Amino acid sequence: MRLANRVNRSKRSSEGVSRTLVERSALRRAGSDSGVILKARGRAISTAVDTAEIVRNRFVKDAKLKDIKISTESVTNEEGRDSNVSSIEITLSIK
Repeated sequence: MRLANRVNRSKRSSEGVSRTLVERSALRRAGSDSGVILKARGRAISTAVDTAEIVRNRFVKDAKLKDIKISTESVTNEEGRDSNVSSIEITLSIK
């Protein structure tokens, strides 16, 4: 099965989101010398952390955690109020 078909089909389920991220991060890694940067906000943070661990433990065994940045972003919600949203940036690299 072609990769594009797997990515499109996996977007339909919540478990598929992780698979899609893993596939895309593996693809980005293949074309990059500096590594992969995974970014997420809010509830997606746990998915980004899971994805980083899956990539390190299953796909790229020699990948190392290079950097983790956490921050808070202020966004305006639908009601016009400002709210704070946590964000994370995980950088994986090869030795």
